[in-house]
Amino acid sequence: MEQLGYENSQVSLDAVFAALADPTRRAILSRLAEGQASVNEIAAPFEISQPAVSRHLKVLERAGLIERDIDEQRRPARLKAENMAAAVDWLAEFEAFWGTSFSQLDDVLTHMKQVEAKEAGHE
Repeated sequence: MEQLGYENSQVSLDAVFAALADPTRRAILSRLAEGQASVNEIAAPFEISQPAVSRHLKVLERAGLIERDIDEQRRPARLKAENMAAAVDWLAEFEAFWGTSFSQLDDVLTHMKQVEAKEAGHE
């Protein structure tokens, strides 16, 4: 039995979502959206060690969310958006579902307000 939306790219989506699950890694990605940075520059605002930041960078690199170059002594990291775009595309498949659900919720709330207003008017 084939699972809906499950294909070979699922492995990379799993890595992307696992990487994005950590708030520190999301903050690192936000920093890299401003431009490339060294490990020291990335580590500066965090209260964690440079090796811990390096471990986070390795997770992001394995997920294909960043690239790292060797530039003399530095290893600057920069955002790589392709895998993140794949995750956004996957999430977009659910947009119609959420739109319908919110629409239905709006209808229920409108109906409840109308009933409440009628009851308040008759008392």
